[in-house]
Amino acid sequence: MNELTSNLDDVVLSRPRLSILAALVSGDAVDFTFLQKNLGISDGNLSTHLGKLEAERYIHSNKTFVNKKPKTWYQITTEGRNALERLFRQLEGMLTQAKPAESLDD
Repeated sequence: MNELTSNLDDVVLSRPRLSILAALVSGDAVDFTFLQKNLGISDGNLSTHLGKLEAERYIHSNKTFVNKKPKTWYQITTEGRNALERLFRQLEGMLTQAKPAESLDD
């Protein structure tokens, strides 16, 4: 791992977890089914990634019952929003530090 990427948050940088945080960034609570359908992630895979984000306190869940059926809602936390914003700032910094590629026409 090089110096530029060594401090990137691997929890957020994972494509499925980044997609989950992006879906939650508006602040609205969304349910498991919404995430599964809109992100195209299998139930088991989604559960694993949600668990990792919750363990880092980047999201929190609220379990309810609707018509006697369990329903789990997810929301991004302040820590999750900060982690997402920090990743974007780091990536932007990497882009500004990068030298422009030489033209293939030269």
